[in-house]
Amino acid sequence: MPKQENKIEGRNAVLEAFRSGRTIDKLFVLDGCQDGPIRSITREAGRRDTIISYVSKERLNQMSETGKHQGVIAISAAYEYAEVDDLWRRAEEKGEPPFLILLDGMEDPHNLGAVLRTANLCGAHGLIIPKHRAVGLTPVVAKTSAGAINYTPVAKVTNLTNTIRDLKERGMWFVCADMEGTLMYDLDLTGPIGLVIGSEGEGVSQLVRQNCDMTAAIPMRGDIDSLNASVAAGVLAYEIVRQRMGKR
Repeated sequence: MPKQENKIEGRNAVLEAFRSGRTIDKLFVLDGCQDGPIRSITREAGRRDTIISYVSKERLNQMSETGKHQGVIAISAAYEYAEVDDLWRRAEEKGEPPFLILLDGMEDPHNLGAVLRTANLCGAHGLIIPKHRAVGLTPVVAKTSAGAINYTPVAKVTNLTNTIRDLKERGMWFVCADMEGTLMYDLDLTGPIGLVIGSEGEGVSQLVRQNCDMTAAIPMRGDIDSLNASVAAGVLAYEIVRQRMGKR
């Protein structure tokens, strides 16, 4: 559900935003400031597992649009997040085996927007992203998605590994992109499946990879050794589509 992303500045405004249930992606707090109002704000942020960054006064001054930040600035999400159960129900309502795309630490909003667009076009039932060390649903993501953000739900989770484990208990299989993996054409990617794509620089983290059932390699014949993360997501997603259509 779209809404305006903005910076919420000032102690009372930020505290009320949390208490009203507004989705806050990140909280920036003046480093070393621990008075009562700030503790109340960080306590509310902790309850919602909001990312808190402690920064210098100079950084807050640069970020501020009002000049009255009072040592705290919150960044609200541009779009509402779904729950993982919402993605699961979406597959059930369509009578299809779940097909989810999980992004492990993707930080480039253009890449997230591109993956959202691919997810919509290939029939994925939604995306799952981590709360920490990853880009959220920003206006840049929305623009790059070419409208797909309005149709493809995105869930934000605290721990991607635990989410994978929970979904495996429901019968899902997980495949992650890995240059050292099995050639994607040699894998059975049908059925309820989660496709895991790593960050732009580091790829899929070791713990997440260890919890996947398969690793898939994309055949490459050029002189460089890797694809852009969103391109890799597109290639593997459409191999899943091809196999679901009967490997034609």
